[in-house]
Amino acid sequence: MPPILTSHAQVRAQQRGVPPLIQEWLVDYGESRYDGRGGVVRYFSKRARRALEKQVGSAPVRRLAEYLRCFLVESSDSGAIITVGKRYPNSKIYNC
Repeated sequence: MPPILTSHAQVRAQQRGVPPLIQEWLVDYGESRYDGRGGVVRYFSKRARRALEKQVGSAPVRRLAEYLRCFLVESSDSGAIITVGKRYPNSKIYNC
């Protein structure tokens, strides 16, 4: 089932080029951290990538490797996706 996106998240996903499949993978396999502002950040850690490879195979994961630096923020109340983006190599997700 595709995740529920806010209008802001739909716009950001289109602007940043994050396909719906990656958003579903983030919700299903992504590691999550509470952001301290009522949201949950989901991203692909090494553990999440390994779990994803076990389920879908290594070939699709290698082919879509450029999208594995994506993240999303979802509401901790409703579970709706608030925004979507891409992490830069020098950025880290901290426990707020």
